[in-house]
Amino acid sequence: MIQHLQDTTILHNGVKMPWFGLGVFKVPDGDTVTQSVKAAIINGYRSIDTAAVYENEEGVGQGIKEAIEETGLSREDLFITSKIWNDDFGYESTLAAFETSLKKLGLDYLDLYLVHWPVEGKYIDTWRALETLYKEGKIKAIGVSNFNIHHLENLLKQAEIKPMVNQVEYHPRLTQKELHEFCKEHGIQLEAWAPLMQGGLFDHPTLQEIASNHQKSVAQVILRWDLQNGVITIPKSTKEERMIENAAIFDFELSANEMNKIDALNENHRVGPDPDNFDF
Repeated sequence: MIQHLQDTTILHNGVKMPWFGLGVFKVPDGDTVTQSVKAAIINGYRSIDTAAVYENEEGVGQGIKEAIEETGLSREDLFITSKIWNDDFGYESTLAAFETSLKKLGLDYLDLYLVHWPVEGKYIDTWRALETLYKEGKIKAIGVSNFNIHHLENLLKQAEIKPMVNQVEYHPRLTQKELHEFCKEHGIQLEAWAPLMQGGLFDHPTLQEIASNHQKSVAQVILRWDLQNGVITIPKSTKEERMIENAAIFDFELSANEMNKIDALNENHRVGPDPDNFDF
């Protein structure tokens, strides 16, 4: 059982990845994201998730630098993820985009680098570039984001190294059971983005009742549900008090009945784009 903010799971290549982290989607570059990242690390977070398309890698890197200086942690204590954007897909362009991200972050390596979306006809060459970077030791783990089962099947047929992680939209309205089972069977760790459905679940009566039973917030219940389902989660917040609240989920446990009630809220409802029908 996951009992601490810094507890980790072991990816199929032996790399340890924290179960819980901070996402910075739509957090503006500069002081806002720098202070968010710094506050998270000071409060015990060890995993930070960004992406090239978020356009805040420089601010994230500054936050990491300042947090290391203030806490005395080392780079190796942290787990930093970024993602390659669709415009840079292709073998050579991926290699170049990776170096750009690394430079913006001010880091010597990444812990995890993800293919952001399954752009048809382009993600295989992009994956080959990730395999190269992985073999060169510039990335500790490589993975994908927003890949459905058929995307993974296609990739696994052609990949030399299978993905360690698949980061997808995942919340009580979109439980992705079949995808999760497929990933488990193939040793691919599922990770949730938009775990709180961008705030769209906070007034749900079932979740409010469960939260009341545990004297917790609805957000805390959902994040606990993620972890008890074996799904890594990276809720976004720019407020320090919210980061602390989000991480205060290791002192209670949802019952099997409560887990089933939350599972039953699934409607296959997305708040983000459909990986089988996007145009960017």
